[in-house]
Amino acid sequence: MTPTRATSIFRQAMGAEFDRLHPMLQRRFAVGLAGGEACVGTGMMTEIRRGPWWTVPFLQVGRLRNILVPDVGRDVPFTVENYPYRDPLGRETVTFVRSYDIRGHRRWFDATMILAPAGTVVDYLGTHQHLAVDLDLHADDDGGLVLTSDAQRFYEGPLAFRFPMLFSGRALLRERYDDAADRFHVDLEVSNRRFGFLFGYRGWFTCDWVPATDAPARLKPVRHERRT
Repeated sequence: MTPTRATSIFRQAMGAEFDRLHPMLQRRFAVGLAGGEACVGTGMMTEIRRGPWWTVPFLQVGRLRNILVPDVGRDVPFTVENYPYRDPLGRETVTFVRSYDIRGHRRWFDATMILAPAGTVVDYLGTHQHLAVDLDLHADDDGGLVLTSDAQRFYEGPLAFRFPMLFSGRALLRERYDDAADRFHVDLEVSNRRFGFLFGYRGWFTCDWVPATDAPARLKPVRHERRT
């Protein structure tokens, strides 16, 4: 399948390195207004895990705004929905909304991504875009995507501050395409340099592409944060 050449926010951020991604990853991360399609992934989290007991209150607080998942489990059905839309501030935005069915409970991990003026992708986490996280995107030698989080900022009304990384989690996500199984694989770990592993998951999914130049209202945040 030939990937679209539309200039998505991810292609702009990665530049020529985008072309090193597997063709199916190129199509997945070409989701944008110019491409006119969304990517809806459905699959299984083979494992969702968390760190020691003291991480549970931290994860529960994140759950209130769909930022973190406090549960653990194996073979958990999930979906990930990537829709492009233009937010009320005029910015092209792509949703990364994940939902999980864990022992009869539905959990969400909401994110929306934009291209910042500096040319990097900023990931707003949660239902109210309280957290803004800088992302580094790179292609590995096998055509997989490697995403690492960097600086993190908290915004609420007039309140704005940068999280010291000593008290924050750094995410490392790897996504690749398995030609033999005809599906995507994803592996995420969130850790703190002092306290170690906090949260993570690994799993697989397949994708359907649907025409789209806007996102359903249920996938959009309650408010959009102007500050990056």
